[in-house]
Amino acid sequence: MTGADSPVPPAPSVPGFPSFQSPVFQAVVDQLRPAAQPIRPAVLRVATGVFSAVHNIRRRPMFRKLHAQDASQFTPVGVVKVLKKPLPPRLADGIFDAAQVVNLVSTLGVGHRVTGPLNAALQLWTISYRNSWTMLLHSDNMMTMHQVVLGTTRSADALSVDSLLRDGTLFPQRCARAYGAVPTALNVATVAVYFISGMAKVRGPLGLKWAGGDVLRGQIAVDGMRKDLFGTAKPAAGTALYQQKELFTLMAAVSLAVELGAPLSLVNRRLGQVFAVGAWGMHVGIRIVMGIKFKYNVSGVAYLPYFPLGPQLPR
Repeated sequence: MTGADSPVPPAPSVPGFPSFQSPVFQAVVDQLRPAAQPIRPAVLRVATGVFSAVHNIRRRPMFRKLHAQDASQFTPVGVVKVLKKPLPPRLADGIFDAAQVVNLVSTLGVGHRVTGPLNAALQLWTISYRNSWTMLLHSDNMMTMHQVVLGTTRSADALSVDSLLRDGTLFPQRCARAYGAVPTALNVATVAVYFISGMAKVRGPLGLKWAGGDVLRGQIAVDGMRKDLFGTAKPAAGTALYQQKELFTLMAAVSLAVELGAPLSLVNRRLGQVFAVGAWGMHVGIRIVMGIKFKYNVSGVAYLPYFPLGPQLPR
């Protein structure tokens, strides 16, 4: 294969740390940044971009309604903190629509060196702006971080208009560590979301006793009461299983183990795939029992980086 990263001159070793040329360091590099083909990040770009396009277009009426709310409901978060008051609704609507157009162009891989970072910025802005109104929703954070990574890396060197024009093919046959690093970066973002969620639980008043399941049962009870109060349907499974305390203990323990054990998913591919299946199953269970829809997670697209496509150079 051609196009592999150029060799780097050996760096001086640091006392107490493994040499940059040691087998240990090379094993870490090969695990986190393997030399792979451009098809690997390209598939992730297309899958995430298509999911985002469908997901956000369906929510367009909700975004437009939200942008028209009274200014008293606006509390800027994240990058939107640069604003002291909300944007005019038409301008906010226009930015949202522009973000969807750029997302489509970036997903197709047209001028990705420009449209990729632009899409990353627009997606970050629109989701942060959405979270600045009355309710902070975390369900979009992982997808947004994934889009930022894919927009700012070499994820369009295959399966793109750019590759077709530059290389004359959608499947260029070259190998570089830059391509293998993209799934790892996406997985690091995923790990951060889960690990922070787990730490938030154990740093609460109950600590590790959160795994007992009482908090989870309480959340389901409160959610059911809220749905009854507002006249919306509540999941039948939650009501039917509420008295099964042992089941909720199991669910809570598995949930905490998945979240706190998330960093282990970066150690090797098999552990990562076990984590991905466990996390996906956890969200499916949450949807069935609580009716909470983590669409990006349940779709499985969020965990595709744990199942990298295409060959990579051996260690």
